[in-house]
Parts: sequence; structure tokens; C-alpha cells
Amino acid sequence: MVYHERAAWAGLVMSVVTMGVYLTLVLSNAGGGDVTGVDWFPLMLWTIGGSILLTILITILWGIIVGMRDREAASASDIRDRDISRLGGRVESVFLTIAGLGVIALCATGADVFWIANTMFLGFAVAAFVGGIARVVAYRRGLV
Repeated sequence: MVYHERAAWAGLVMSVVTMGVYLTLVLSNAGGGDVTGVDWFPLMLWTIGGSILLTILITILWGIIVGMRDREAASASDIRDRDISRLGGRVESVFLTIAGLGVIALCATGADVFWIANTMFLGFAVAAFVGGIARVVAYRRGLV
């Protein structure tokens, strides 16, 4: 497994974990009440920051472990990796566009800031998840 595939797996797993953690934190802070009353901003920032740091940490540690067994495989990269990265980026951009349109619609209807911010957050998470799936599938089955 090459470096870029390991990074795709780490990002894919962390996108699922991030959404689960954030959803759990928001719902537990709501205490069965209105979620728009939750102080969501620090929760979102800490969740995003933690996710980024953990993804980097997982990728580095996984690379070290692989590098101890096979130094070449730890950092090998070729044109296929670049093409797969572009594919994942294109898939992600579709979902970010959909989320952006949802945010515009929420702004136009005067929705609460909670819903606007969380729609964009969900859009980023779904884009990362689907982009990660596209990358992993491309590594496993190849580009068509």
C-alpha cells in the first residue's frame, strides 16, 4: 500500500469518526432540547482541528511502520497516485458544490446560523468521506 493510499484510508476513517464525535457532542450538549441553543462553534472548531491532527498522526505513524518493513513502499509515488488524487478531488468538489448551494438556500430563507454552519460542516464531511471512498476504490480496482 503506497503513501497516498494510506492517507486516503486515514482520511476516510477520520471523516466518519469526526462526524460521529461532533454529532454526539452537539446532541449531548442539547440535552434533549433545541439543538440551535448549543454553543456549536467551539465544538466544531475542536472537532475539525482534532480530526486534522489525528489524520496527520495516523498517516505518519502508519508510514513509519511501513517504512521499517519496506523503505521503498513508504514513500513511493507515481502518475497513478496523481490521477487518483485528481479523481478524489473531483468527486469532493461535487459534494462541496451541493453543500454550498444548500448554504445559499438556507441563507435565502433566513435560517438560523446553526443550520447554515452545520450544513457546510456536513458538506465538508460528506465530501471527504465520498472522496476517500472514490480514492480507495480507485486504488483497489484501478482507474477506468
